[in-house]
Amino acid sequence: MDRSLYIAMSGAKQTLQAQNSNANNLANMQTTGFKSDLDWFRSRPVTGAGYPTRVYAMNEKAGTDFSSGAMQTTGRDLDVAINGEGWIAVQGGDYDSKEAYTRAGDLRITPEGLLKTGSGLQVVGQSGPITIPPAEKVTIGSDGTISIIPMGSGNATTSVQIDRIKLVKPTMDDMEKQGDGLLHAKNGQPVEVSADVSLSSGVLEGSNVSALGAMVNMIELARNFELQAKVMKSVDENSAASGKLMQMG
Repeated sequence: MDRSLYIAMSGAKQTLQAQNSNANNLANMQTTGFKSDLDWFRSRPVTGAGYPTRVYAMNEKAGTDFSSGAMQTTGRDLDVAINGEGWIAVQGGDYDSKEAYTRAGDLRITPEGLLKTGSGLQVVGQSGPITIPPAEKVTIGSDGTISIIPMGSGNATTSVQIDRIKLVKPTMDDMEKQGDGLLHAKNGQPVEVSADVSLSSGVLEGSNVSALGAMVNMIELARNFELQAKVMKSVDENSAASGKLMQMG
């Protein structure tokens, strides 16, 4: 097999992987707090007997665009958005439920009193997942403090502080986005609380995916894949023509 066929095939494969990542970004264009994935490639020489005369495409580990999404005012008491840098700690959805981090602040209280994100992840407080007792009103302060007016208290002005949302501000070089869409510490250990992170109530951070940019990228990737396919077809035709010449000889 001509090595150029393998090179074109590897390029087409990596282009398909990048297209899958781009399609996932588009699918999460309306997902609260979503951070878009980035793909990049590099050339690697094809080694073997003699000098390397060809290179092939290699898809490196995907990165993440951590820029902030657009802020949307909702006026809902349990909707929160992080001001600037920082993350909300949640109990991950994997089998061991390790602590993970998200920017999605669309919080909900389940019938059991658990405070969860819109995707069903339990929000972590000072000593584990946060539980909200029956209350007439729940408010979240800028520092993550959760206060309630207890049900049946008879005093609508007396609030009780019950917990504080764990807010962190890790060094991004020590973090990575995994397949669950959440941020995780590379060493697997919980990140310490940061007092430098603040919240805005009644606001949600949207996805940072650019619809126009993702669509342009999709068209470009489709053209790249088509080009690689044409190269493979040309190599196959040249091989067939060479075979006929050999038969004639």
